[in-house]
Amino acid sequence: MNREPRPFNVGLIQMRCSTDPDDNLRRADALLRQAADRGVQIACLPELFRTQYFCQAEEAARFDLAEPIPGPTTKVLGQVASETRMAVVGSIFERRAAGVYHNTAVVIDADGTLRGRYRKMHIPDDPLYYEKYYFTPGDLGFQAFDTSFARVGTLVCWDQWYPEAARLTALQGADILFYPTAIGWHPAEKVEFGQAQTDAWETIQRGHAIANGVYVAAVNRIGHEGPAGGGLEFWGSSFLADPLGRVIARAGVDTEQVLIATCDPRLQEQTRRNWPFLRDRRIDAYTPITQRFLDQGQP
Repeated sequence: MNREPRPFNVGLIQMRCSTDPDDNLRRADALLRQAADRGVQIACLPELFRTQYFCQAEEAARFDLAEPIPGPTTKVLGQVASETRMAVVGSIFERRAAGVYHNTAVVIDADGTLRGRYRKMHIPDDPLYYEKYYFTPGDLGFQAFDTSFARVGTLVCWDQWYPEAARLTALQGADILFYPTAIGWHPAEKVEFGQAQTDAWETIQRGHAIANGVYVAAVNRIGHEGPAGGGLEFWGSSFLADPLGRVIARAGVDTEQVLIATCDPRLQEQTRRNWPFLRDRRIDAYTPITQRFLDQGQP
């Protein structure tokens, strides 16, 4: 798809997720339409927005929350996209086959067409983030998709911590990297580690923006989910960083919000001309990066 580089408006849909999947889908629909009414051209929802974050426990019955792609959620998102003429990035618990499930981001263009899907590549396994139980690692590689307004790269949550993922997606010509996210504090750790965790989360993604000369959008949920005194407190703080790493829009910690900002591909061009990191990469010297670790002094 040939596009003349033009500014485009993005909307980050920061929302609270209830225990009712249909309620979440209805509210997501309403928030997306609100974004379109405010001039948004590409909107992104949080990770697994249709449910509360179910990976806090390993329970086989929770696989029933999964759905095929295309399926009920892509149908609704496609209708919103075609009716509002807005591209949508959505995050879905994908049922690929019996026993094979993925954490998948879909890109739907402004005509309602499913442009593609990205299956989360990096799968965590930490206390209350037991994703390896539910999700098969992605097998589609890192991808970017053309929409009517921009070329969109999609990554998901835990992918945020890996510069390799951002690089390989940016190298496919992405104008913006979207990270649908579900990240929060363990309440008992918040006082001691909370600020450091949120700072690290924002800093590394701003680093992806700088290193690749690309816009980066992190789209988180809000609210406490799980048992009182435990569970997870999602920290919101969705933000958009420009190719210089500057945060040009940031949402609150505990408020539902449609965060809107304008991205200008001309700034990407200007930034890369002055900081030509892609030009100066020594691709001939990077072969060892494919090894797990570079052991020293071993026979």
